[in-house]
Amino acid sequence: MAEPQLSVRSARARDLAHRLARRENRTIADVVERALEAYEIREAGREPASSFYARMAMSDDDDIDLESVIRKGRQLNHGIDL
Repeated sequence: MAEPQLSVRSARARDLAHRLARRENRTIADVVERALEAYEIREAGREPASSFYARMAMSDDDDIDLESVIRKGRQLNHGIDL
């Protein structure tokens, strides 16, 4: 059974997909899928700044001490064992 195809009417998008596929040694379908997944994560998953700040302003939570959070997460790096 043949795979479903996506038709794009933009010559620029087609050329870019072909160029990226050649450079990454991937199929055009793989390049397009990965680009769309990245776009979905970046754009669809993002909360608008105005609603984020409104939600933060309404929150009664205490301030977070970022310095203590960073200190707790630090780990000593012993470097390369020669």
